Amino acid sequence: MTHSKAQIVATLGPASAQHDILSSMVEHQLDVVRFNFSWGDTDMRIEQIALVREVARERGRHIPIIIDLPGPRVQEEGSHTYNRSAVSALTEQDRVFIRFAVAQGVDYIAVSFVGSPDDIRECKAFVKGLGGNQKIIAKIERAVALESLGAIIAEADAVMVARGDLGNEVPLEQIPFVQERIIRESKLAGKPVITATQMLLSMVNSPVPTRAEVTDVTNAILEGSDAIMLSEESAIGKYPVEVIAMMERIAAEAEIHMQGKAIFNHL
Repeated sequence: MTHSKAQIVATLGPASAQHDILSSMVEHQLDVVRFNFSWGDTDMRIEQIALVREVARERGRHIPIIIDLPGPRVQEEGSHTYNRSAVSALTEQDRVFIRFAVAQGVDYIAVSFVGSPDDIRECKAFVKGLGGNQKIIAKIERAVALESLGAIIAEADAVMVARGDLGNEVPLEQIPFVQERIIRESKLAGKPVITATQMLLSMVNSPVPTRAEVTDVTNAILEGSDAIMLSEESAIGKYPVEVIAMMERIAAEAEIHMQGKAIFNHL
């Protein structure tokens, strides 16, 4: 089987933080693990990071780890927003988590609700001051970030198209075009770009995705995404292994078509 060049990022959670399940996910081409630090405590995360490294070692692979900071997130009933009056995207809680990330030697730190390149510089300086060398991912999820997108991309080590919160900032009908712009500008700058949020959301409860979701993932690959990310699907969904396998199939098929080597098979 030909594996996709695009990497699959999966959020670890109650559905997937078990040895056998995670091992099967890696077998089905899980490439990167994300921890959403809006939830859970650091003691639990220490155990989960150790689990990821144990499975990676058993599988003979390196599985990079992303710690995704909550930023100035404000939880609401059934949803969330962010503190628009916050001067910096980094909160004091984020700084605690960055210390944890450096101490644990993870690979990436994702900064939420980035508003300007200063947010990335601040995070980099803090990491450096701790003696860390973690790469910094800029999550683009605020309308204001689009005003200085080029400068943010230039400062970051990688970029995430965080479509969930971005969908609350930009009219939904504009999201596909904003996504294409972020991917295009990231590629031109030579920075890896992750497309995230609700990619195969129906697979939280269903063993197969919708046709629209398959098309969405395919378009993200065709536009040049270096990685595609699962959130609820792998963290709390009923089918964490199946969603990885499906994501890999979609990405691999999209890349075949990009190379002009498409072969259509009847099911």
